[in-house]
Amino acid sequence: MHRIGIDLGGTKIEGILIDNNGNTIERKRVPTRPEDGYEAIITRIADLGHELLKKSNGAKQIGICTPGTIDPSVGVMKNSNTLCLIGKPMQQNLENAFDLPIFMENDANCFALAEATLGAAKGFNVVFGVIMGTGVGGGIVMNGKIHQGPNHIAGEWGHHVLYPDGRDCYCGNKGCTETYISGPALEKEWETLTGKKQMLGDIIEEKLYKIHSEWKENFILNFGRALSHIIDILDPDAIVLGGGLSNIELLYIEGIDAVYKEAFSDHVLTPILKNVLGDSAGVFGAAFLGE
Repeated sequence: MHRIGIDLGGTKIEGILIDNNGNTIERKRVPTRPEDGYEAIITRIADLGHELLKKSNGAKQIGICTPGTIDPSVGVMKNSNTLCLIGKPMQQNLENAFDLPIFMENDANCFALAEATLGAAKGFNVVFGVIMGTGVGGGIVMNGKIHQGPNHIAGEWGHHVLYPDGRDCYCGNKGCTETYISGPALEKEWETLTGKKQMLGDIIEEKLYKIHSEWKENFILNFGRALSHIIDILDPDAIVLGGGLSNIELLYIEGIDAVYKEAFSDHVLTPILKNVLGDSAGVFGAAFLGE
């Protein structure tokens, strides 16, 4: 049986048709164009999905990777950075468009599922998938299944409070992890420390942090402290890093050491792994939803 996954991103919508072993049969991307509004996005997803269905052999459902998640109490989208999706019955609208079951999960959960099924954490029972980029999020996979929790917020470590009187976060709290180790937060801290506005990629690639070591020390400390909380609470079999910041090699040397140092154990056995699927993880994870 073939599987169809669709990844709804801020700039592109990607669809994939795969077999049960994860081999790609067909793959296509179209622009999201969120400025065109919600209905236009639904139409683009539907058109892409129907195109893949025509080439499939027995696909009986479609998985959708979304920015944000479904509010289980009312069945509409929440916590999405694609603002036109918020408050919309997206799952119901897509089920009407396809006349098929639609399974939806946020991008962090799809990332975790893909890496646990096909990627770096294949073979591990309990996997925590980390997203570090414009925001900070996470997903939990247990024995091949996404763990959502009753509120559909399991894995949201980006809004664990690191510093109770810390930086303001858009969620309304202060001192959230996301305000310290996301890309924009790190760039803002660099500007505060140096007076210079520079992109995170340049700071890392040109090793500018050697001039201002306080920036790097803060980054590594906060990364270690935040991720050690996950080990202390969940104690996963493996952690996989994803998102743009997962390419920073510092995290796999000094960062891992900082995590292990902060964790509540003299000897930490949890491997912290770099993803292998990259920005393809979302669409592969979507294809395996509903298992």
